[in-house]
Amino acid sequence: MLIINAQQARTLLPMAECIDVMEPAMRAASSKSMLIPPRTLFQLQDDSGFFAVMPGASETLQAYGAKVVSYHPANARQGRPPIQGFVTLFDHHTGEPRAVIDGNVITNVRTAAASGLATRCLARPDSHSCGIFGAGALAEVHIEAMCLVRPIERCMIWARNLAQAQALAARCSEQHPVEFLATNDPREAAACDVICTTTASPDPVVRGEWIRPGAHLNLVGAHKLSNREADTAAIIKSRVYVDLLESTRNEGGDIMIPIQEGAVDEDHIIGEIGQLLGGEIDGRLHEHDITVYNSLGITSQDLYAALHVLNKALETGAGTRVTF
Repeated sequence: MLIINAQQARTLLPMAECIDVMEPAMRAASSKSMLIPPRTLFQLQDDSGFFAVMPGASETLQAYGAKVVSYHPANARQGRPPIQGFVTLFDHHTGEPRAVIDGNVITNVRTAAASGLATRCLARPDSHSCGIFGAGALAEVHIEAMCLVRPIERCMIWARNLAQAQALAARCSEQHPVEFLATNDPREAAACDVICTTTASPDPVVRGEWIRPGAHLNLVGAHKLSNREADTAAIIKSRVYVDLLESTRNEGGDIMIPIQEGAVDEDHIIGEIGQLLGGEIDGRLHEHDITVYNSLGITSQDLYAALHVLNKALETGAGTRVTF
């Protein structure tokens, strides 16, 4: 069995490759060709964090496994990663453990890559500006993904802590040939062609009145029925796509709160990204359409990304081999 640490996993999982890997992962989830049991997710007794186990199995991949992670949002203020854990893979035929891979890297990269795939499918080809809400690790990898799938020339970054937004802008300006600006006005970030929300806010940070016709919005940060990053007006005016309908019903506050309010019904959801990739549903119909991808994260993304990392590790000799 291979142990693959964070640095090794990041090297083995470039964003461009992960975006491509997300396409079969999303198709597998929507076609039900991958077994995805309900995830186990619970909040700690003192509300300081969450613990999650997300299992899955795929005959196509000849593998099964799970992601086992903790989520402690306060870690970010102490310079620690909010998400920690691992993805483990087992051989489909023998049950032999094949790998344990850093879960923080897998989660961050595949989350941004899935948003990148959705943006590639839904955003206008001439999208030149990007608005980022949040200044943490997810914000940074989303910038990378957006720059890969659209010709981004200017990126506006908003965060509750302006200094953190400025630091991210400075860091990213050294990595991408893009004009980066930090702003203390969320309306400036929301007035972009592509918008990504990567915050831990329980309440909306994006309002529908701020979003321009033709924009595409990736909603990434909210994972509870009581939390959302976009208000009801933003959902009403948008063509809405999700990663998995079942997850949306269980955890997607961005969509379910407007449904519970009676502002829209479930038919307002056009469908899943995997269905869009399979030609079962339509994507953007007009240049002025506003499109939304609500990301909750699904096990197929984790396992497809992890297996990609494992196969490259075996090819290159990366990782540490251990025997139980």
